[in-house]
Amino acid sequence: MARIVGAIATSHTPTIGFAYDQKKQNDPVWAPIFEGFQPVQAWIAEQQPDVLFFIYNDHVTSFFFDHYSAFALGIGERYEVADEGGGARDLPPVGGHSALARHIGQSLVADEFDMSFFQDKALDHGCFSPLSMLCPHEPDWPVQIVPLQVGVLQFPVPSARRCYKLGQALRRAIESYPEDLKVALVATGGLSHQVHGERAGFNNPAWDQRFLDLIENDPEQLADMTQAEYAQLGGLEGAEVIMWLVMRGALSARIRKVHQSYYLPSMTGIATAIYENQASAPEGAALARHQAHVATQLQGAQALAGTYPFDLARSVKAYRLNRFLHGLIEPARRERFRADEEGAFEAAGLTDEERALVRTRDWRGLIHYGVIFFMLEKLGAVIGVSNLHIYAAMRGESLEAFMQTRNAPGALYSVAGKDAAPQDWNR
Repeated sequence: MARIVGAIATSHTPTIGFAYDQKKQNDPVWAPIFEGFQPVQAWIAEQQPDVLFFIYNDHVTSFFFDHYSAFALGIGERYEVADEGGGARDLPPVGGHSALARHIGQSLVADEFDMSFFQDKALDHGCFSPLSMLCPHEPDWPVQIVPLQVGVLQFPVPSARRCYKLGQALRRAIESYPEDLKVALVATGGLSHQVHGERAGFNNPAWDQRFLDLIENDPEQLADMTQAEYAQLGGLEGAEVIMWLVMRGALSARIRKVHQSYYLPSMTGIATAIYENQASAPEGAALARHQAHVATQLQGAQALAGTYPFDLARSVKAYRLNRFLHGLIEPARRERFRADEEGAFEAAGLTDEERALVRTRDWRGLIHYGVIFFMLEKLGAVIGVSNLHIYAAMRGESLEAFMQTRNAPGALYSVAGKDAAPQDWNR
């Protein structure tokens, strides 16, 4: 089973990434930042975790307000460095532990957290600013990550208590994962700062020290605080420290702090800390109960003949092909597809198997591969094939035979609009 070896807490201000990129290790102004991370680097080298569960918030880089979620879990296999306006930092992409992420996602939903999930989104300084300090990464990172993006910028945001409860559910999720993995939690954000309005530049070092004491010894008190109380004490943006409660909730009640540092060079109180778990190993019966609980909602669905639930594993496997077909909602992409299918396949980087499935209009094969039906109807609209043709093909029947099973045998339809190709049932 997977186990949580401990946790790292760290600020994620871009100051940290700037100091690293500009090689400021020996500059007296910047040196305390590097000194604060040195014990963290040594701890990671000693513990050698397989996965870092990274709790961060995006800064309106990859997540915009057209769709903003409270808790978004990354389930992808790779994460690039985001361009935040001046070009991406010169860091390699980091691998994602997709299998663990999918298990965690399923477990959190089973525990009634309404998660959203993302793939193919670059991570900004909320993740890569501290990550670049945690371990060597040339040519590649020695660990994989599972990122959790917490929506703390647009109110209403999750309460401190909700974050703490999510951490408790996260512990159950990680410890019930069947593979033998060492997982370290990384909580990012804060400490006190405000970056907007007439209060910009606000800091409260006394509160920062109090917060560091409470997160270690009395997280329940922090969980009871409101956003307004966090804003009053630590600045409105400093209220993002509620993300540390996700980490703290996932640890045992009793922890051992092995490192803590604090430095306030400019706008944000920069802290690092290491907490080692003092938890007892979970009982086998409890793990079995939770694994059964996680599987309850889809138990038996896979046994339904011809039924393929679009779960997170299928979503990750067929992401590239689903994305390609989804792109057909854009006029320029569908025109390119109609004009040169092979060129469109090449531009999208489809595999030979994926190209063959689309090329031959293998509707059943596409479903088996992991394409969701609603991409099939988009392809059908582009090429002039009705939904009913696709349904019949998936069943292995002729259109005529399938239509005899419908109450209105003459009803053929599609999602095709005014720009669609001539539809085959009108020819």
